[in-house]
Amino acid sequence: MAISASMVKDLREKTGAGMMDCKTALAETNGDMEAAIDWLRTKGIAKADKKSGRTAAEGLIGAAAEGNKAVVVEVNSETDFVARNEAFQTLVRGIATVALATDGSVEAVASATYPASGKPVSDTIRDAIATIGENMSLRRAAMLQVSDGVVATYIHNQVADGLGKLGVLVAIESTGDKAKLAAFGRQVAMHVAATNPLALNAEEIDPTVVEREKAIFSEQARASGKPEAIIEKMVEGRLRKFYEEVVLLKQNFVINPDLTVEKALAEAEAEIGAPAKITAFVRFALGEGIEREESDFAAEVAAAAGKK
Repeated sequence: MAISASMVKDLREKTGAGMMDCKTALAETNGDMEAAIDWLRTKGIAKADKKSGRTAAEGLIGAAAEGNKAVVVEVNSETDFVARNEAFQTLVRGIATVALATDGSVEAVASATYPASGKPVSDTIRDAIATIGENMSLRRAAMLQVSDGVVATYIHNQVADGLGKLGVLVAIESTGDKAKLAAFGRQVAMHVAATNPLALNAEEIDPTVVEREKAIFSEQARASGKPEAIIEKMVEGRLRKFYEEVVLLKQNFVINPDLTVEKALAEAEAEIGAPAKITAFVRFALGEGIEREESDFAAEVAAAAGKK
């Protein structure tokens, strides 16, 4: 019996198994959907689907660089125990390396071939779920590239080569000394890890965020009872202070707080030997924005014991 793409898609949606595994299962069972599901369950492949609803908020951030580009990926697991597993670390490092040959989007990375398995990254992760026994996911990925310059990488609290709980990329365009540029770029990446800026410059901040801050500052200023002209100047001053706190180029440089990042870059140009410009940055902190499930341990024990 000919195995159609729609049959493979249907089985994949039913079981959560990988595309190639679904195709093999249907071929082995002559297209019988129920038999194919049982075949996958027998092989231990379909069990990944049962775990797909569990919150995966642990895991690792992985970074890789090559030439004038670098990538950062976040691969989640359910527990930190699995994140310390060498097989999981190898998987995350491999995914970061694969990402270098893509445009850096999650979709491109997920569909790229993972060399060790010969399967797409998404299917390789699904296989790992079945093997390791925890839900995992490629949550996000990003790439930065420069035409001439460096993309510096920094992993905070590194647990293994290129792996940790927080990863940063900083792209700097310059024709100057690449080694010195990379050294300064790493310092900026460390700064980004520490301060978590909202944007590179004021123009890149979401306008709705700026409007919300202005509204808050206006309310605070009006409470002082001062004239509107004074209130306007007060709001401008507070908005300027806000930019100094959240805009990368305006922040005080953690390596030398007497300088802003912008001024530190200008001073570094003498060492680098040419003008330099920070063009972008990316900061991934593990699990940020994920709502974690709160478990009631006593209730779980009671349930396991068959109590109500």
